[in-house]
Amino acid sequence: MLLCMRVTMNFDDDLLRRLKERKAKFGSTVTAQVQDAVRMYLANCEESPRPDAELPVFHGTGVMPGIDLNNSAALLDVMEGLGDSD
Repeated sequence: MLLCMRVTMNFDDDLLRRLKERKAKFGSTVTAQVQDAVRMYLANCEESPRPDAELPVFHGTGVMPGIDLNNSAALLDVMEGLGDSD
């Protein structure tokens, strides 16, 4: 006996339209398409787990003088060489 659980999902309009187009073209239901997609996603996750990223570690005394980490525009200018970091 196949046990199923009913769930409610919200899709954006474009995604639902595309699913319905595939439904009409291939004769499958939206439910079957979503189940197949989730199965493929889970199989991919189980087969090839994402390795932990190696993050570089830098040693220093902290933020350079004049750098305000709360001002993203000024920080970007400094990173691009446009600002004055004094």
